Amino acid sequence: MTDPATQLDIPRAFPDHTQLPESDGTFVKNFQEHPQSILLTDSLGSVLQLLHPDGQYCIGQDSGIYWRETDPPEKGAEAPDWFYVGGVPAQLDGKYRRSYVLWRELITPTIVLEFASGDGSQERDQTPFKGKFWVYERVMRVPYYGIYEIISGKLEVYHLLDITYQKLTPNERGHYPILPMQVELGLWQGSYQNQEMLWLRWWDLSGNLLLIGNEQVVLERQRADQEHQRADQEHQRADQEHQRADQERQRAEAAERELAHLRSLLQAQDPS
Repeated sequence: MTDPATQLDIPRAFPDHTQLPESDGTFVKNFQEHPQSILLTDSLGSVLQLLHPDGQYCIGQDSGIYWRETDPPEKGAEAPDWFYVGGVPAQLDGKYRRSYVLWRELITPTIVLEFASGDGSQERDQTPFKGKFWVYERVMRVPYYGIYEIISGKLEVYHLLDITYQKLTPNERGHYPILPMQVELGLWQGSYQNQEMLWLRWWDLSGNLLLIGNEQVVLERQRADQEHQRADQEHQRADQEHQRADQERQRAEAAERELAHLRSLLQAQDPS
């Protein structure tokens, strides 16, 4: 006789990313969020290669982080605009991640960033079991939490000390050191994907801007042009030195000829 339980669709305890919704039906709220996430991810590549030569890390962009089981399931997730987790594989069982499930991974993100379209009140909401700030601080225990108000260009970064977030003070460069990642987070005025505005960017701990791919290409081209110019200048200096040497030789030869002529005149005047 067939066990009735086998005829029921009984979910496994602690569902994984394949069993949970990957979207709650909402959409990105402004046109800067997508390029902003790409800019952060692209410029961080060289740093992550050094931090994780084994490739064990993942980056989420507007992706869900499940922190508790609810009905419906998506009510138990937050979807930061950008986050980074070290020490976990980029894929699970060879498949792309549909979401990040804390009760499966057990490793919390190192940093979570929210790009606030409004005044940041939602991102600072500390309502228990509901507000983003409360969830990141009290449940996920994310070490670094950044809130960037796009309209005002205001950036706040919080660091988890003991059990609460402490608002950080920027350093002398106006940046916020994120020491586990060996980088600094700050604001950069410039053009990216045909939008001129303030962008979140990474710097190294010495204050050098971490470049994205096309910036690196431009820098390498400039360096090549500078090397070419230096080579041209060295060639010009060598030519000038060669010309000066020729002139000195010609002057010496002329002086020698003049001296020989004077000698011949003296000999012709000598009656002996």
